[in-house]
Amino acid sequence: MTFRGWPAEAVEFYDGLEADNSKVYWQRHRAVYDSCVRGPMEQLLNELAGEFGSGKIFRPYRDVRFSADKTPYKTNCAATLGSGVAPRYISFSADGLSVGGGLYMPDPAALARYRTAVDRDKSGAELAAIVGVLHKAGYDTMAHEVLKTAPRGVDKDHPRIGLLRHKGLAVMKSWPVGAWLGTARAKDRIVAALRDGNPLIAWLDHNVG
Repeated sequence: MTFRGWPAEAVEFYDGLEADNSKVYWQRHRAVYDSCVRGPMEQLLNELAGEFGSGKIFRPYRDVRFSADKTPYKTNCAATLGSGVAPRYISFSADGLSVGGGLYMPDPAALARYRTAVDRDKSGAELAAIVGVLHKAGYDTMAHEVLKTAPRGVDKDHPRIGLLRHKGLAVMKSWPVGAWLGTARAKDRIVAALRDGNPLIAWLDHNVG
């Protein structure tokens, strides 16, 4: 089989799950999830593996042990591609499609390496240039956490203070639901976004990985 996007039934599945996030709904519509949501994602990952690395789909069940929100199911189908410090990311939901990747929740050692590389003149300037190109192309950059002030020991007037306040760095681009999502054009957008993110992934792998 060839990836041809996510059909309308996949969007309808998540519309329904958002309205009724229950085991009853999930069990009644599990076949739709398997064939219209997870199935296309698996095929997509298989087709992308040669260029971007093997993929892994996240479990659809939420970890509610430490959350006030006890709804049992995630309202998106997400997957990672590749390995290492900066994997790529794809997410499909009733809102649309998101594609990106990077260093999102680094451990303390990786965060220290990231900040050291941002602080250095050569590698820091390289990252700033990469981020500038991504922003001009309509991509967002983000982190799991962004400090409101400079990290300890960092001058608040540092030329790359914005990047240093990020506890990691990832790139993301999102599109709302449209007819294209149910066609092969979805893969075209995904591949283009992943390739556009390659310079950031390469910088993170070299300087942080």
